Amino acid sequence: MSDELANPAPLGLIGFGMTTVLLNMRTAGLIATSTSLGMIFAMGIFYGGFAQIIAGLMEFRKGNTFGTVAFTSYGLFWMTFVFLHVFASLDPAWAAAVDKGSMSAYLFCWGVFTFLMFFGTLKTNRVLQFVFFSLFVLFFMLSAADLLVYVGATAAGGALAVAAGIEGIACGGSAFYLAMAEVNGWPIFPVEE
Repeated sequence: MSDELANPAPLGLIGFGMTTVLLNMRTAGLIATSTSLGMIFAMGIFYGGFAQIIAGLMEFRKGNTFGTVAFTSYGLFWMTFVFLHVFASLDPAWAAAVDKGSMSAYLFCWGVFTFLMFFGTLKTNRVLQFVFFSLFVLFFMLSAADLLVYVGATAAGGALAVAAGIEGIACGGSAFYLAMAEVNGWPIFPVEE
């Protein structure tokens, strides 16, 4: 048996990509909002959350600081995102504390983090750069949409959220593509530096 570790990045990218696509299909209005939350929460906890955390720990073992920070952070993003929504649905007092203004600030912080992480991709392949850049744009679009709803511009916020959902599908799809290109060795678009 070899001591060499497998590449954990595809696991993290698939966990991120599939969960992001599923959530943003709902955000874009492509799947029912009333019946999709259970699926999204399950994916958020297990595939978006745990799978990325596992990938991050494996990246730690390999000595990859960027992969460790990215996968564990976004895995924990999914865990906190689900936690906030589940508790808001169970407790009216908690729901009041997790209003659109608060969620806008939460998403804004993740957008800033992602923007700064994007610079770490500049020495990697173009697809990973696209994943991080489009995720940065997604967080800011969702933050702005929530802020618009919070200040009473509900129609504008809703329209921006739908556009963000479409952009999020592209973001998650690109992460899924990169994972499959690495697992199967069949890049259609170049994934080299």
